[in-house]
Amino acid sequence: MTAAVLEVPSEPIVKPAPSRRNRRQSRLAWVAQHSIAIVLVIMFVTPVVYLVLLSLMTSNQALTSNYWPQTWHPENYVKVFQATPLPRYLLNTVIYAVTATVLTIASSVPAAYALAKLKFRGRNVLFLTIICVMMLPPQVVTVPLYLMWARYHLTGSLWPLIIPALFGDAFCIFLLRQFLLTIPSEYLDAARVDGCGEWRTLLRVVLPMAKPGIAAAGLFQFFFCWNDYYGPLLYTSENEKAWTLTLGLASFRSVHHVDWNLVTAATVLAMAPLIIIFFFAQRAFVQGITLTGFKG
Repeated sequence: MTAAVLEVPSEPIVKPAPSRRNRRQSRLAWVAQHSIAIVLVIMFVTPVVYLVLLSLMTSNQALTSNYWPQTWHPENYVKVFQATPLPRYLLNTVIYAVTATVLTIASSVPAAYALAKLKFRGRNVLFLTIICVMMLPPQVVTVPLYLMWARYHLTGSLWPLIIPALFGDAFCIFLLRQFLLTIPSEYLDAARVDGCGEWRTLLRVVLPMAKPGIAAAGLFQFFFCWNDYYGPLLYTSENEKAWTLTLGLASFRSVHHVDWNLVTAATVLAMAPLIIIFFFAQRAFVQGITLTGFKG
């Protein structure tokens, strides 16, 4: 007879709760591991926080040694809307930024696809030309471009800033080309074997795989148009109804150069949409940047 083996139920192992000293050591270790990131966050966040605090001060307290408002004045933001047509400036900026970004991406993606995945004579020379265009200062072509738009009676409007987006942007083409080089060519060859042409391959195969790169290029272009001051100053300065936020903010600062609390309040209102957009799109933006491969 075999002896029966009695199984003694094992008691669950209870881990001792970490002591206060261990928790403190783990926190210090976490701070030490992320010290560089913490310092960078403080460097970037501190000016923004100070700008918000300054916008809630009185004009007498602004730009003094007091960094904390003695009395809070949120009505400064209401005064900004009363003193300047900020909604109109915001609408013009949105029209310029959104339209130019959509047109730039629509025209830059096919160019980047041709440079990255199509083999034709002079491809490297064309890509080198695009690199040279990136290095060309915009002030070099200011006079002939202004004369051209003035001849067509388009100055004083946003059209001289929007129409060039139909022909792509050198930086967007460069960024998208580098991202498209990371897509394996086997996917494209399989689509061509199935009977897809180049345009159908681009729309059905490449675009779904290139969403992070397109998002990154789109955000770069949108931020550039939103913060653009030179272009609106050059083409729309004669017509206040076509001013963007940057031009309106510069004019508001020249009029209220003593009331720095109102100037900073207007600056916060101009910055807020960009911060909100980047907060919701940061994952796609970071993914598009990290996946961009720099291949020849």
